[in-house]
Amino acid sequence: MKRIFISINILILFLIQTTYSVRIKDIAYVEGVKSTQIIGYGIVVGLNGTGDTQRSTFTLQSITSMLKRFGITVPQDELRLRNAAAVMVTATIPPFSKVGGTIDVVVSSMGDAQGIQGGTLLMTPLSAIDGNVYAIAQGPVSVGGAFSASTETGSQVRRNHTAAGRIPSGAIVEKSIPIKYRSDDWKVVVVLFQPDFTTANRIADSVNVKFGEEIAYANDASSVTVSVPADFRTENKIVQFVSQVEVFEVSPDVAAKVVINERTGTVVAGSNVTILPAAISHGGITIEIQQMPVISQPQPFGQGQTVSTEIQNLFAAEDSSTVKAFTGGATVQDVASALNALKIKPRDVIAIFQALKEAGALKAELIIM
Repeated sequence: MKRIFISINILILFLIQTTYSVRIKDIAYVEGVKSTQIIGYGIVVGLNGTGDTQRSTFTLQSITSMLKRFGITVPQDELRLRNAAAVMVTATIPPFSKVGGTIDVVVSSMGDAQGIQGGTLLMTPLSAIDGNVYAIAQGPVSVGGAFSASTETGSQVRRNHTAAGRIPSGAIVEKSIPIKYRSDDWKVVVVLFQPDFTTANRIADSVNVKFGEEIAYANDASSVTVSVPADFRTENKIVQFVSQVEVFEVSPDVAAKVVINERTGTVVAGSNVTILPAAISHGGITIEIQQMPVISQPQPFGQGQTVSTEIQNLFAAEDSSTVKAFTGGATVQDVASALNALKIKPRDVIAIFQALKEAGALKAELIIM
């Protein structure tokens, strides 16, 4: 006898956020201290027949121009290259990088190359939005364990992505990027990653309490201006002052939100989420299909044949519904405990929260990704 079970149940998963103190440097940054993105166009050589084809004319033009710099003149229409590929090289220079430092670069094919694993990037200048060259990249390309193999008949086996790779420490910084993180009147601005009026005010209060004077004030929900005390107004001590400010601890305030990912069934809710008086009811349904084999045997000395068939029996049962009531002001922990008792699955919790929102019981912003 074969049995097929189809069950409908519900379960909930919660990640609960509690109130805690964090350093200012973990929720904010100093205005003016930023990274710089750079980009360049280059050629990867040394490929094993997986480079650009004749259709990528810009690759042929680039190689022709490069060879002319070395005193070699080759007509473009006579080039037959499959071991080279045109690529775009991108990188990010961290703040305060100095000349001679190294950074990682990302190399991405821009033609019809099958892969750039095993290739070597030729010397490529990398420039920023202002047009100045800040780094030079060169070196072997690593695709992180990816591979690609194909046959003449068109069969192909590929693992991961082979048309892009990285060069660890593949670029050398040739020019420092000037960074100014204080104004001429000795003021430093602290900018929050997530703007919030309460958090900005708490940062200002924390700085004022630590230094014992009113040197900080919140400009708006995202920035706090801090005046450098007279004892720190030298180029040697300004770094010491900023380092003291960024390690002060504050308790960030967050809005009440419930974030739901429909693809994974994940639910993340903050500790400020509350539920007004409400009741949740859920009942499971179980459907059972039984397949019973039946054998038909003919009479002795008869002309018939033994025949085997199956009869399907369908049974359906509904579990008794469970009702859970919430009192006013229930927290996320209360909701998680109650819905876990109802054995609610992550996929179905979305409908429950939407219903609570429509009923006006969920006092939080509902975000569905």
